[in-house]
Amino acid sequence: MALPHTGSYYAATANSYAPFPPLAESIEADVCIVGGGFTGINTALELAERGLKVVVLEANRIGWGASGRNGGQITGSLSGDVAMAREFRRTLGEAADDYIWNLRWRGHAIIRARVAKYAIPCDLKNGHVQAATKPAHVAELRTMHAEAVARGMGADISFVEGEALRALLEVPIYLAGLHNRRNMHVHSLNLVIGEAQAAASLGVRLFEDSEVTRLIPGKRPVVETARGRVSADTVMLAGNAYHRLGRGRMRGVLFPASLGILATAPLDAATARAINPLDVAVYDNRFVLDYHRLTADRRLIFGGGTNYSGRDSADIATELRPALERTYPRLKGIGIDFQWSGKAGIIANRIPHLGRVAPNIFYAEGYSGHGIATSHIVAEIMAQAITGTMAEFDVFDAVKRLRLPMGAALAHQALALGMWYFQLREKLR
Repeated sequence: MALPHTGSYYAATANSYAPFPPLAESIEADVCIVGGGFTGINTALELAERGLKVVVLEANRIGWGASGRNGGQITGSLSGDVAMAREFRRTLGEAADDYIWNLRWRGHAIIRARVAKYAIPCDLKNGHVQAATKPAHVAELRTMHAEAVARGMGADISFVEGEALRALLEVPIYLAGLHNRRNMHVHSLNLVIGEAQAAASLGVRLFEDSEVTRLIPGKRPVVETARGRVSADTVMLAGNAYHRLGRGRMRGVLFPASLGILATAPLDAATARAINPLDVAVYDNRFVLDYHRLTADRRLIFGGGTNYSGRDSADIATELRPALERTYPRLKGIGIDFQWSGKAGIIANRIPHLGRVAPNIFYAEGYSGHGIATSHIVAEIMAQAITGTMAEFDVFDAVKRLRLPMGAALAHQALALGMWYFQLREKLR
């Protein structure tokens, strides 16, 4: 039985579509993709544009997982950029730095083009601020700004402080910020729904309420559900933090972290204009950060305080309200209409985990909180690999991975301890 969407703002305001049926027959495909989120849907779309016959199986509804529950921000941030530089140099040499820089913005171009090509209604907007809450962060933002200008982004990005910052955001705890006009924000569930409809228009067969119960490897792997099966030349696992099919190389690399988000009651136009006049999305520069933005109907979406224990928060609104009111004093006492949680796939070194468990069974997972842009990039790379162009896939596949070979409970404790260490370092900076 498929689970309904969580009680989020996104689910309450999602574009309607005719649900895709459960799989109830035996069918053939060139590629079978497990997972109906951004990675699975966009890989299917990429493959369909190349002329392949593709099937997508989703256990619940399209965008049910992190793809339909996130903060809605599309940014050039790569939380694993330092590790990427070290690891990618092993395969790319001196070209690694340019590759990583271009990776930051590649997802933006894919999303803009896709929304335009398929006329997807998803409230896509430009504008973002990365904010500093302490002097050490200000220095980091200055360095980031200098690199962006040196790489030709001077027209897209500005370092702001003082009155220039106050003109962007009514947030007293911020000392400075990077105003990035290339970054974007979006109604994420409507984006993935629109992409699924685009894939269907190209002949992709999508099935909801179709949890995979067994994956049988072989020359033509077979993917089974309770009521049907798919035989395909290639299988791709795209379930991220929610799937449990992978074995071998996938074991002990990804750990689900619980994210809590809320959406306030609608703000009147004057209040929305006062706190965020240019309608930018925002996150701060801390290791465990807060993030927020306005919706099309002038609600504030606010998230933060990632929980690495593996357990969902008991009362998200109560936990997040102090941070919201500290960030926006004008909103003290504001009503909370929606609160929800979701699972992000965390990788220890923050580099997305791409690989194969068999020559014809691929997987992609682990975007560590930066999934909208990254998933679209990964989908392009996976489609290339499935159709025989392995160069970019091999760069990610060659990354050395930290594995925790223990039970889930101990693994979460180890991850939580590691996050506590980095948060302590943050406080001492």
